[in-house]
Amino acid sequence: MLMAFRTQDLTGFARLVVPCLILLLSAPVGYAQEVKAEIEQFSPLLAKIIDPEAKVEVMGKGFDWTEGPLWIEEHQVLLFSDIPQNSIYQWSREGGVELYLKPSGYTSGRPRGGEVGSNGLLIDPAGRLVLCQHGDRRIAVMQAPLDRPQPNFETIAGYFDGKKLNSPNDAVYKSNGDLYFTDPPYGLEKNTQDPLKEIPYQGVYNTSGAGKVSLLLDSLSRPNGIAFLPGEETLIIANSDPSKPYWYAYELDKEGLPVKGRIFFDASDASKVDKGMPDGLKVNRQGNVFATGPGGVWIFSKEGEALGRIKINQLTSNCALANDGRTLFITADAFLLKINLK
Repeated sequence: MLMAFRTQDLTGFARLVVPCLILLLSAPVGYAQEVKAEIEQFSPLLAKIIDPEAKVEVMGKGFDWTEGPLWIEEHQVLLFSDIPQNSIYQWSREGGVELYLKPSGYTSGRPRGGEVGSNGLLIDPAGRLVLCQHGDRRIAVMQAPLDRPQPNFETIAGYFDGKKLNSPNDAVYKSNGDLYFTDPPYGLEKNTQDPLKEIPYQGVYNTSGAGKVSLLLDSLSRPNGIAFLPGEETLIIANSDPSKPYWYAYELDKEGLPVKGRIFFDASDASKVDKGMPDGLKVNRQGNVFATGPGGVWIFSKEGEALGRIKINQLTSNCALANDGRTLFITADAFLLKINLK
C-alpha cells in the first residue's frame, strides 16, 4: 500500500555567491529534472546561520507540487503535502519517502479539478495533526494517532460570518492555543472568479476553537505563509501577489490583534529577475526568518534585513525546521530538499 522510494543576478544587493554542492539520491528512471543551488550571501551575518559549503540534498522527487513540510520530532519523520495528488507523504532516514495519508484535503466523492489536497500542516497543542485543506475549504484536525493516520477529520474552521472560507493555506498556533491562518483563493478551481467563492476578500483569521472564527485582516491581496517572531508580538505574513510581492510584519496588541502593519521586506526587484513569490516561511529561536520566495529560500534577520538566500532553480513553496534548528527542509516544485544549518 505504501509507495516507498529512497528519493526520489539579484538587484539591490552586493552579493557573495558560493556554489552549493548538490547530493542527488537515486531517482525514478527517466526523470531528467535536476536541482541546482548556490548560497548567496548579502551580509556577513549569514555565516553564523549556514555554512557556505553546506550540501543541499534531494530527499525525494517526482511529485506534482510539494507543500506544507512539518517535522515530527517524536517519530523522526517529515510530513509534506502533494496538493494535486490530494496526498501527504512522509520521509524518514530509515524508510525514505512513503505515502502517509490519502485523501488529505478533499474528501468529497464529487470529481473536481484544481488544487484539492492539503497545504499547510501543523501540530495542535494536543499533539494532533492539523491540515489546511484546499478542497474541503477548511482547517481540520485528523482524528487518528500520528503513527496510525486515517482520513478521518473534524473541522476546526470552515466558515466566517456564515460564509464558507476560500481555501485555508497556512497556519500557526500561538502559545495560548489560538490558531492564526491565511485564506487565499488558490484551492478554488477558478481562483477569485470561482462562482463558489462566498467571501469577497482574501482574509487572515484566528480562532480559539469551538467553530468561532474572527477576521484579523481583509486588506491583503494574496495572504500566504504566516509565522510569529519570538515573543509573539509580531506576525509575519507573506503576500503572493506579483503586483505586491511583500512580506508584511504586524505588531499585535495584548489581545493578539494586529494594530500596526509595515512591509517587512519588498521583493519587487527580485521578482523581476527570479521566478517565485513570497510563500511559506518559518522562524527559528533566534528570530531569523526562512522564507520561500523569488529564486529560492530567503534568510532575514528579525529586523527584516536580507542576510542571504539559498538560490534554487526550482519554484520553492515552503520550508520547515527540525526541532534542534539545525536542519532546514524545503519543498520545491516536484522535490523535497534538505540542507544543514549551523
